Amino acid sequence: MSTTGGGIRRLLVANRGEIAVRILRAAKALNIETVLACSEADQDSLAARQADAVVVIGPARADRSYLNIDALLKALHDSGADAVHPGYGFLAESAAFADAVEEAGAIFVGPSGDIIRRMGDKAEARRTALAAGVPVVPGSAGEPADIEAAIAAAETVGYPLLIKASAGGGGRGIRLARDAAELAREFPLAQREAQAAFGNGALYLERFIEHARHIEVQILGDGQRAVHLFERECSLQRRRQKLLEEAPSPVLSAAQRETLCASAVRLAESLGYRGAGTLEYLFNEARGEFFFIEMNTRIQVEHPVSEMVTGIDLVQAMLCIAGGEPLRLRQEDIHLLGAAIELRLNAEDPARNFFPSPGTVEQLAWPRGAGIRVDSHLYAGYRVPPYYDSLLAKLIAHGADRIEALARARQALDELRLTGMATTASLHRRLLDEPWVIEARFDTGTLEHWLAEEIPA
Repeated sequence: MSTTGGGIRRLLVANRGEIAVRILRAAKALNIETVLACSEADQDSLAARQADAVVVIGPARADRSYLNIDALLKALHDSGADAVHPGYGFLAESAAFADAVEEAGAIFVGPSGDIIRRMGDKAEARRTALAAGVPVVPGSAGEPADIEAAIAAAETVGYPLLIKASAGGGGRGIRLARDAAELAREFPLAQREAQAAFGNGALYLERFIEHARHIEVQILGDGQRAVHLFERECSLQRRRQKLLEEAPSPVLSAAQRETLCASAVRLAESLGYRGAGTLEYLFNEARGEFFFIEMNTRIQVEHPVSEMVTGIDLVQAMLCIAGGEPLRLRQEDIHLLGAAIELRLNAEDPARNFFPSPGTVEQLAWPRGAGIRVDSHLYAGYRVPPYYDSLLAKLIAHGADRIEALARARQALDELRLTGMATTASLHRRLLDEPWVIEARFDTGTLEHWLAEEIPA
């Protein structure tokens, strides 16, 4: 990999928390100067301490800072940065932000606004996948405008089905309907919810694949050519939010893996995709079928497991591609190296229905040892702001195989010392001893069923 970021001289990091620290580290390795755009609440963050310069863009509220395009464009201009990395969340998948950055004469580290717009519209993403020969979950041909149109479309889609916000993402904007009566009741509620959350009330219908696994493929593209970095298993979810991810999936055969990953590359190349992206699929293990559901046009929270099993730094690759360098990786040079597991450590109390528990970090000692990686923005004495996502850290364990990765993850949790707030660490320690986790006998609904039985409401 190149030791410079190509055409990027100074990078504005338009994000916070662990992903801001991660981007700063990658930029430093490429000899790129860094400027952190942060809110008033994040002036004492680890990212602010590590960046070469800091620009305060507004108060704590995200809509007045991290979601404020005008404030970020002013920071871009005032800092003299020639590129922006949006991280994940906030404006990472905002076509308007990508367009505005490029109109300002700077580089947006990611795909073009047109591609973000195209793949951010879930109905359009389905049509794009079909055109590329990628299988999709049976769904409505378009976006039903009203209840009558939705009920008519459901006759073709079949029940049970999901009502999904076309502009949704991150597991939000989804409702389940098992019959026409439920569809009639849920459809208008979903419209209002989608309008409030995403500023777009458009919906589409999609067959609900019961007992499916959530498997996603990591890709990199330079606008001409794309490669994959294999797949990630992301089925352990609560309220459609991932808690534990791993690579590779423990249930795919070599032939299934090849077919799945090849379809992701085919779709990325049909788009002329530039940067890092993730294609998400539902996998019916019993029938060996997989269906494309959506594309995330950004770096993912769980990207470290793909890095651990390939040895490739995805964020550095993003910066090099954005800086104008061609993709130097060839598919035959990317090999699957063992297995990796990521545990999301959130400031939430599992015993209190995952109630948020921000506080001040008292004791902090990260685990060390072979195959252990921690991505975090914490330091002793740091006060976790209550305004943002609850993610505190990602603990990643890599091993020669899944058994070793699980063992190292258990040992890492035993060594972890993090006090001052409730976290999900204890929940992960219990999960890693569960036979159904050890034997990979789960789907997207398994964790919630287990939580309902094991943890009192």
